[in-house]
Amino acid sequence: MPESLRPEILDKLDEKYREKLSYFARLLISQSKYRRLQQEVLERKQEIKKGETLTHQEIWDKVDV
Repeated sequence: MPESLRPEILDKLDEKYREKLSYFARLLISQSKYRRLQQEVLERKQEIKKGETLTHQEIWDKVDV
């Protein structure tokens, strides 16, 4: 759909439907925005279950401060 038609279609919708569409769009954006972070959290949880974590001392040794 061409960009120029999108605002026209939204203007023709009832306020109730515009609000629903806006809510749905915000949900989709927030889900896609945080999908990568959610995946990383799940990976870290799996590492913790497997015991593949660094100790506090190992972290400081890698930082080399």
